[in-house]
Amino acid sequence: MKKSKPWSTRFAKPPNEKLAQFNASVHFDKRLAEFDVAASVAHAQMLGARGIIPAKDAANIQRGLKDILKEIRNGAFHWQTEYEDVHFNIERRLIEKIGGAGKRLHTARSRNDQTAAALRLFLRAQTDHILDLIADARLALLELAEKHANTLAAGMTHMQTAQPVVFGHHLLAYDDMLQRDAGRFADCRKRLNLSPLGAGALAGVGFPIDRRRVAKTLGFDGLCQNSIDAVSDRDFAVEFAAAAALMTAHLSRFCEEIIVWCSQPFGCVSLDDSFCTGSSIMPQKKNPDAAELVRAKTGRTAGALTSLLMMIKGQPLAYNKDNQEDKEAVFDSADTAQNCLVIFAGMVRAMRVNTARMRELLDSGYPTATELADYLTAKGAAFKDAHAAVGALVRALSDSGKRLEDITLEELRRYAPQADKGALLALRPENAVRIRNHTGGTAPKEVRRQIARRKAALKKR
Repeated sequence: MKKSKPWSTRFAKPPNEKLAQFNASVHFDKRLAEFDVAASVAHAQMLGARGIIPAKDAANIQRGLKDILKEIRNGAFHWQTEYEDVHFNIERRLIEKIGGAGKRLHTARSRNDQTAAALRLFLRAQTDHILDLIADARLALLELAEKHANTLAAGMTHMQTAQPVVFGHHLLAYDDMLQRDAGRFADCRKRLNLSPLGAGALAGVGFPIDRRRVAKTLGFDGLCQNSIDAVSDRDFAVEFAAAAALMTAHLSRFCEEIIVWCSQPFGCVSLDDSFCTGSSIMPQKKNPDAAELVRAKTGRTAGALTSLLMMIKGQPLAYNKDNQEDKEAVFDSADTAQNCLVIFAGMVRAMRVNTARMRELLDSGYPTATELADYLTAKGAAFKDAHAAVGALVRALSDSGKRLEDITLEELRRYAPQADKGALLALRPENAVRIRNHTGGTAPKEVRRQIARRKAALKKR
């Protein structure tokens, strides 16, 4: 029997063969099958309850859909490109299974609101999973930070040693980033968790439907309020992609640092063998491929975001076929974000820190120069004068290859006559971090307080 499209009776000619292939999306949007079935079951329940279709037909539709879902899950479902997308394929199979009753399912519904609903349900599930993965990645960071709440390290600006910090404090900066990422995904979830079902093609439907019932059944928080916007809106997909792009950019920043730290010139950390690979020609190589791949994957999420922005930018209202291009972008964005989080958390948990090397690099960079300038200022010098004096001292020490901690009080007074023994204590990195015991400071006591507070918050989520 010749196959035909659900809309084919309007046309005198069949679709161009190449257009049929170009138009089909089932090879990727079949991923929405579970969500399409869930929305269809809820729709059928409502149609039966409202008397829009016979109750017997509504029950048969629900039974048929649940059988189809089993076929999909066990791989027995036969996807056909001729039926374009996931929605028509499932509808085609439903009619095969239960006959004419299956044709009633599309009553008071359009593929436009149907597609929007399935995508929203999919992204809600992806968002919830990503929030769990972010929490686990944060826990990995907090566990490592707790181990290194006393480990002195070089806080840097411009990739130059700036001031002493504890390594745990440095790690908490990335936890702050991931906290914000979690907030963005949670905020995105609020806007995507609204039901477009009942909007029809664009103008609503002419049947006495119960939109709120369907929304409640599917776990939506509310309804899209304008039927035109309900079917054409893809802001929620753009927001999701934006949150994923920024989150992976944050992971990429840390991975860049890992790559630098585990290089031989730095030698601050060592990645576990299970997160590295070797070279096909150089036997000695241990390459940080996991970190490098997370760094590179950020390009994919940024590309997905750009693709979605370009997709929506020129569309007139209401629905347009352009919106078929949303799915591959959000699928790739979701997959990439989740894979990066899993690899990142595992890599952090297996990472070993060379605390001695961190201290060695800290000491080589005149890290307490600012402390000395602050101390001299507290003793009455103008900060500009103190800054100039310490700058001249550092230049002299650099020329002679000496560290700040190596100088004597006599040598210091050549540049700052008002200096006393307290100035020598100010040059010790341990003192520099200890006195910064305020909210957000790098003092070990404050770092531990922050870690405890953050861990407690994660347990309550």
